[in-house]
Amino acid sequence: MKVVSKKYKGFTLIEIIVVIAILAILSTIIII
Repeated sequence: MKVVSKKYKGFTLIEIIVVIAILAILSTIIII
């Protein structure tokens, strides 16, 4: 399977979503 994804400044949309999710989890841990 070949997945064609648009690149946003070198990052794929999925990578951006993953990074945002990780940052959200980290901030919740820090707040708690």
